[in-house]
Amino acid sequence: MSPTSPASPPSPPSTTRTRSTRRLTTAQALVTFLARQYTERDGRRHRLISATWGIFGHGNVAGIGQALVEAGHGGNGTTHRMPYLQGRNEQAMVHAAVGYARQSGRLSAHAVTTSIGPGATNLVTGAALATINHLPVLLLPGDTFATRPADPVLQQLEVPYAGDVSVNDCLRPVSRYFDRVTRPEALIPAALQAMRVLADPAETGAVTLALPQDVQAEAYDWPEEFFAERVWRVRRPAPDTAELEAAVRAVRSARRPLIVAGGGVRHSAAEETLAAFTAATRIPVASTQAGKGALRHDHPADVGGIGHTGTATADELARTADLVIGVGTRYTDFTTASGTLFQNPAVRFLNLNITGFDAHKLAALPLVADARTGLEALTSALAGRGYRIDPAYETEYTGAKEAWEEQVEASFTTPDPTARPTQTQVLGLLDTLATEEDILINAAGSLPGDLHKLWRTRSRDQYHVEYGYSCMGYEIPAAIGVLLATQAQGHEGRPVWALVGDGTYLMNPTEIVTAVQENLPLRLLILQNHGYASIGGLSEAVGGERFGTAYRHRDPDGGFTGPPLPVDLAANAASLGMRVLRATTVDDLRKALAEARSAEGPTCVYVETETPDTVSGPPPAQAWWDVPVAETASRPAAVTAREEYDRRVAARRHHL
Repeated sequence: MSPTSPASPPSPPSTTRTRSTRRLTTAQALVTFLARQYTERDGRRHRLISATWGIFGHGNVAGIGQALVEAGHGGNGTTHRMPYLQGRNEQAMVHAAVGYARQSGRLSAHAVTTSIGPGATNLVTGAALATINHLPVLLLPGDTFATRPADPVLQQLEVPYAGDVSVNDCLRPVSRYFDRVTRPEALIPAALQAMRVLADPAETGAVTLALPQDVQAEAYDWPEEFFAERVWRVRRPAPDTAELEAAVRAVRSARRPLIVAGGGVRHSAAEETLAAFTAATRIPVASTQAGKGALRHDHPADVGGIGHTGTATADELARTADLVIGVGTRYTDFTTASGTLFQNPAVRFLNLNITGFDAHKLAALPLVADARTGLEALTSALAGRGYRIDPAYETEYTGAKEAWEEQVEASFTTPDPTARPTQTQVLGLLDTLATEEDILINAAGSLPGDLHKLWRTRSRDQYHVEYGYSCMGYEIPAAIGVLLATQAQGHEGRPVWALVGDGTYLMNPTEIVTAVQENLPLRLLILQNHGYASIGGLSEAVGGERFGTAYRHRDPDGGFTGPPLPVDLAANAASLGMRVLRATTVDDLRKALAEARSAEGPTCVYVETETPDTVSGPPPAQAWWDVPVAETASRPAAVTAREEYDRRVAARRHHL
C-alpha cells in the first residue's frame, strides 16, 4: 500500500459463530438423546428412558443395535449410558416396559426396539395395552428402506396403492404419537415430540418412532444442543375456578354421595389427598380395577371394588347414590355395569379428571385437573362450609362393609388342609402371607373378578391388575418390569407375584427365561384349572354351553369333554429355568407359598385348583355385564339365556 493511499475501513465484527456439531448415525444420535431426557414432578427428577429392550434382526441390528453397543461402553462421548435388556417376544417386551412404567408412577419408562416385519407387528397388542391404560412406552420398530434400493426387501409388505405404507402403520391407531423418520434431520422434531407426549400426564401412552433401516445407519452432523440434558416437567393442572365452585355446590347438595376412584388417583400419587378428603367429608370410596388401593382395605371409607366385579357394599351404594364423584376413572362398562348400576333417578355425576374427554362422560359436571391438585382444591373449598355426610349414611355403609368382610372370610376359609384348594382359597392363603410389601400382578381370566371383590389391598401399589385391555400373557413380563422398577427405587426385597391361570400361562411364558437370565426373584403362581375358566362361565351364562373353553381331549361327538390334557406346566416352567414347587393340597400350598415368598431367585408355585361347582366359591357377581345373547336359537340354553338378557337390559339407562 502506498503511504499516500487512503486506509482501508476496518472489518466489521463477525456476527456468526461456528456451530458445534457431532457426527453420528441416526441410531447413535437417538440413543444419545434418549439417555439425556428427564422428567420432574414435585421437585424430584427421574430418567425418562432408563433402559431399552430389544430383539435384533436385519431391520435394527446394524442401527439401534450397534448404537446400544456404543452407549453401553461409553462410545461417541457417552456420559449417560443406556442399559440394554434382552427379551424373547416383542409383545412381552412392551408388557415389561408397561409394568415398569406403572410401578414408576409414569415418571420413568423403557424403550423397545425390534426389527421390521413380524418383530414390529408383534408390538401392536402391547402398544394398545399401554395406550388404553395411559402408560408410557417408547417403541422403536425397524422399517423398510427409505431410499428403496431394492423393492421389496425381506419382510416388506407391498401395498399396491401406496408406496409409503409399511407394517408399522398398524401401530398408528394404538399410538398416542407416531412418526416415520425418513431422513436423519427429521429425527430432531420427531424425538422432541415423542418425549413431550411420553411425559404428558393427559396424553401419554405408546409412542412410536418408525426407523427405516438405512436411515438408522446414515451419518449426520448433529447440533450439540440436541444432546443437552432436557427436563420435561410433569404438570399438575389446577381446576378452573368456575368448575370448582360448581363442584362444591354439587357436593354440598348431595345426601348420598359416592366416590369412584380410578387409576388417575394412583398416577397422580393422590392417595393421601383422597384419604384427607374422606376424613373431612366421610364420603365412601369405591374403586375400579385400576383404582383399587387408592385407600387401604381397612380404611373406614373404603367400600371395595365397584361394578360387575365389585362388592355388594359398593354396588348397593352406587344404586342409591345421588352424586357419583369420579376421580381419575374412564367409566368402562365393568364399572357402570353396562349402564345399569347407577339407578337413582336423581343421580348426577361430578368427574375430576386430567383429560376433558373423561371428565365430561355421563353428562357430568367436569372438574378438569390433576387428581391430587383437584382433590386438594375441593377439600379446601369445602373446609370452610362445614360439609359432612349424614352420620346415618356413614353407619349404613360401614355396617354393610362389615357384612361383606364376613363373605370374604367364608370364601378364603380352608377347613380341610388335605383337600385341593379352590381359586379363592388360594388367594386366601396368599392373603395370610402378604404384607404391604407384596405386589400382585394379574390381567385376565377369572382371577381379576375374584381379586377385585376379595383382595385386601394393603398399600397404594400392591394391586396391579391390568384390566383396561385385560391381556392374557401380560403378567409374567409385567412382573419383570415391576421388579426392575422396585430395584431402581431401592426396594429390591419386595415380593412380586405374577398370578396366572393355565390359559394365560400358555399365551406368553417366554420371559421366564429373562427372569432367570437377570436372576430376578419373580414369584410365579400357576393355577391349573384345565381351560378358560372365566370364559367358560360366561359361555354358560349366555347360552354358549362352555363350548371351546376346556383343555380336554376331543370326545367321539366332536366336543372337548374327554379327560384333561396331559400338559405339565410345572415341568415347562422348570425347563425354562425356574425353581418349581408343586402343591396338591391346602397344606402343601401354604408351605409352598411361604417358601416362594422368601426365595432369592425366580420361583414357581404350581397348584391344581378345585372347581367352585363342588365346594364354596366366591360370592356371585353383584352387578350385570352386557354380553349380547343370540336373539334366536334352537337350543334351550340359549333361549333361556336370552330371556334373562332381555330382563337385564331393560334396566339400562343413559345418563343425560
